[in-house]
Amino acid sequence: MDSNRVIVIGAGASGMMAAGRAGELGARVRLLEKTDGPGKKLLISGKTRCNLTNSKPLDEFIPMYGENGPFLYNIFYRFFRDDILSFLTRYGVETKTERGGRIFPASDDAADVVKAFERYLADSHVEVYACRRVKGIALAAGGRVTGVETDSGALGAGSVVLATGGASYPATGSSGDGYEMSRALGHTIVRLRPALVPLVALEVERAKNMQGVSLRNVRLTSFQCGADEIDPSLTPGYDVGRGIAGKKAHPQVIESRQGEMMLTHFGIGGPITLLMSLAVVDALEKGPVSVSIDLKPGLTEAELRKRLQRDFNTMSKRRFRNILKGLLPNKMVDPFIEMTGIPGDKVASQINAAEREGLLSLLKSLRFNIKGSLPLESAIVTAGGVSLKEIDPRTMESRLVKGLFFCGEVIDIDANTGGYNLQAAFSTGYVAGEEAAKRVKASIND
Repeated sequence: MDSNRVIVIGAGASGMMAAGRAGELGARVRLLEKTDGPGKKLLISGKTRCNLTNSKPLDEFIPMYGENGPFLYNIFYRFFRDDILSFLTRYGVETKTERGGRIFPASDDAADVVKAFERYLADSHVEVYACRRVKGIALAAGGRVTGVETDSGALGAGSVVLATGGASYPATGSSGDGYEMSRALGHTIVRLRPALVPLVALEVERAKNMQGVSLRNVRLTSFQCGADEIDPSLTPGYDVGRGIAGKKAHPQVIESRQGEMMLTHFGIGGPITLLMSLAVVDALEKGPVSVSIDLKPGLTEAELRKRLQRDFNTMSKRRFRNILKGLLPNKMVDPFIEMTGIPGDKVASQINAAEREGLLSLLKSLRFNIKGSLPLESAIVTAGGVSLKEIDPRTMESRLVKGLFFCGEVIDIDANTGGYNLQAAFSTGYVAGEEAAKRVKASIND
């Protein structure tokens, strides 16, 4: 048994940090990566710009991880935003802060971040093995880590850091291997779900007719509905607060966000959709879900009603199609004509109050029933993973297996977009690597 060695499985953001930190402390480290090189997912993060972290203070940072956020308090006290920025500066990567506190490399190039980590690994004398797949983790009779089984044989170690990532973007190496290895050792895996993922609508043809439309400053609200409150046909003017028989219903609001989104050939995507997606995915387990898009959130219904009345009066000879062009993106005009049932060439003076109310309803509540999300492999982040109850938050060591450490997306931590997920990866990697190095040093001294 090579008890004075640390093995890190997975060369993503957390794995590279863990390996580099362990090596920096003097441990002999092997970093095993099943793809042909490190940092594959890091290279495509933030649309290849790499949203590293966020400028929010700690008390605003932690809530971004939901109910599991408090697990990270100790981790962030040991390694947080200023530490990762200082690390990058040390390796020549300058950063900048953008809207929403998002922090990026000044070069807007994720490759610069990967190169910084590669230099860190070299400086820390880490042995990097590409195209090396790990099949399992070996244990001694007493349940202590003794090494790993790879596709080319066994490798001994006194500590193993599991940094295999989630199950999204499998082409980058994140294919869920770590969950199976953890489960085989007795760990509980919290149900995996896609997070930060576009949503698929039942009304796919309606969405397809408006695909590519980018909506700014709209409000997206999701609702938990009863089975009798879903109308797959969504007749013109269908109100989010009414059931299919026209009976007043009271669907429960899941979440409501204002900002940017887009319509796709299968449903909805864009920033506020992604931020809401996990809540919707979880709600779909309980029953039907629908969403409502308020295209004019700056106006109340009463204010919008007055505006439409004024527009129709002052433009009484203008055709309905042309009036819509002043209210909507061009690609939404024909679908709205179809949904309202008002002919596009009908002049404003001939449009009655009931027809205006139908238009008002659609502008304030363009509704889609949600069928599901795109699959897990299409998600930016995997929700779920190794249960936090089985990980020591002070060390990132398994409470079940001595010498086994976890970091990154393989654990049950996920967050909103904005740099939070990468910060958690860097921080948990740092602590896991440091503690793994301490573990092997302690075993040498014993």
